Amino acid sequence: MAKDVVRIGGASGFWGDASMSTPQLLAAGNVDYIVYDYLAEITMSIMGRARAQDPTKGYAGDFISAVLAPSLREIARQKVKIISNAGGVNVVAAGEAVKKAVAALDLPLKVAVIEGDDLYDKREAISRSGYAEMFSNAAFPALDQLVSVNAYLGAFPIAQALADGADIVITGRCVDSAVTLGACIYEFGWTPEDHDKLAGGSLAGHIIECGPQATGGNFTDWRLVAETIHEVGYPIAEMKADGSFVCTKPEGTGGLVNIGTVGEQLVYEIGDPQAYMLPDVVCDFSGVKLEQLGANRVQVSGARGRAAPDTYKVSGTYSDGFRTGTLSTFYGLDAGEKAAAYSEAVLKRARAALRGRNLPDFTETSVELLGAGSHYGAGQDLKAAREVVAKIAVRHPDQSAANLFLKEATGLGLAAPPSLSGFTGGGRTSVQPVVRLFSFLIPRAELEIKVTTDGRTAPFKDVAGRRVDPNDLAKPQTPPVPATVDSPVRVPLVSIAWGRSGDKGDKANVGLIARSPDFYPYILRAVTPQSVAERFAHFVEGKVDRYDLPGFCAVNFLMHEALGGGGIASLRNDPQAKGFAALLLDQDVEVPASLAEKHKLPVVQAA
Repeated sequence: MAKDVVRIGGASGFWGDASMSTPQLLAAGNVDYIVYDYLAEITMSIMGRARAQDPTKGYAGDFISAVLAPSLREIARQKVKIISNAGGVNVVAAGEAVKKAVAALDLPLKVAVIEGDDLYDKREAISRSGYAEMFSNAAFPALDQLVSVNAYLGAFPIAQALADGADIVITGRCVDSAVTLGACIYEFGWTPEDHDKLAGGSLAGHIIECGPQATGGNFTDWRLVAETIHEVGYPIAEMKADGSFVCTKPEGTGGLVNIGTVGEQLVYEIGDPQAYMLPDVVCDFSGVKLEQLGANRVQVSGARGRAAPDTYKVSGTYSDGFRTGTLSTFYGLDAGEKAAAYSEAVLKRARAALRGRNLPDFTETSVELLGAGSHYGAGQDLKAAREVVAKIAVRHPDQSAANLFLKEATGLGLAAPPSLSGFTGGGRTSVQPVVRLFSFLIPRAELEIKVTTDGRTAPFKDVAGRRVDPNDLAKPQTPPVPATVDSPVRVPLVSIAWGRSGDKGDKANVGLIARSPDFYPYILRAVTPQSVAERFAHFVEGKVDRYDLPGFCAVNFLMHEALGGGGIASLRNDPQAKGFAALLLDQDVEVPASLAEKHKLPVVQAA
């Protein structure tokens, strides 16, 4: 008999997440599934390089040694099923390692692996097909630069493995939410035509895929969780057959689950919420409702879906030179001006050294004076700063040139202005390869997906999918935006909105959620694509799009060409836009005096 509620615990949001999550969920979570998301574009490039050096590597080995193996007996005792994309670029090797760990304890657990995402061996044929980068239209990278090429698979192969009797499912690159959706499809018997239910399961996966970011991590109201965050609870989605769910966490753990924490995670790293495209369904989150049911329990409903697209997204990573940088601190009198002068001198000296060796100039340089307002652009105040970290970074196609920069930067130390200091041994760092992302769409029929469970291999029969055109969508209705504000006063934006920001390649997003429906029209009035573009003018080189989510009074801004290349291709201090929401929330906006009085808002001044 099918369960009324399936409890799915999200135990990992990245490769390197805390190992406390699995014991916590097993001890206090009362869960049916524990799911793990390890992969990002940067992770794939790291794993790709590891496999190139050793064909037995290329997966998250610590998932097996530090996470799975110590808890396998308890997993088997509780009959909890495990789903993880820890297979990286070598899912077969990962599966073998898991089976070895299971056999060492003589446990009756069946292991499944899902193959078909890794297209690296087909790179020559793909290159000849003429695929262009889906955002920049750039040509396919040179084959000798490619590090990894992987399609984002969906959840139905995972459901097939579970139906085959798997207790532990290991995948390579699948979309982050698929590890959750796969369990829902299997437990509730959802089909590819159950679009709204698939969208709801995908949303649950999106909420819990980053672990404690849904339970108080990275939360605007961080003071509410500051005293308990050291023992934060990992999220649990209590799924229902209709696709709705309750987000919660284990009893007695730290952190917090409320409309703010869940809403912030919902808008994290999304673009158009009406066209959130996944391999199994095209989701529409614009009408989602959030309801606080009690302490640490938020119900999420109202996701809508349309048929799966007729393509898979593929992400390749490729090498593009080298980068390096230094961090040096100055403090005391004139700290900001000293840091600026030192940074300028370092680059002049390094460029002179390049010319002396007949090497070309750096491809890109970056100087950020942290503590002097560098993230605020025009707000930088060198004279007022009394403690500054000078972050100087460079990129160059030649590794020797990057090493030369480090040598010259270190050698300038004794000639620097006074109070140059630092904790890291003279500021010495290392040279890293620059890895860029190349994304494109490939027809579904081009992939050969197979599921191997307990040694038995079966092909996965995929759906054809449908072409998706986001321009065909009718935009959601939002409340009227007032042209003027009666008896206006100015209040901090953070007093009427929560915010969360994130990255996708070279794009950044900031989502704002109104703390009350009363505030929503005034957020929409005050924060526009134009004002966001002005706020981030020192970062953003492309356009700014706005998308509305009136179901829970939210708005999302997507900034193009905003992160200096993004990931480890970027020289920025914040290449993943982690602080963009805090930067946007740090402004005052107009609201009516009556509204400020009703909600007891902190008035900055009468407008």
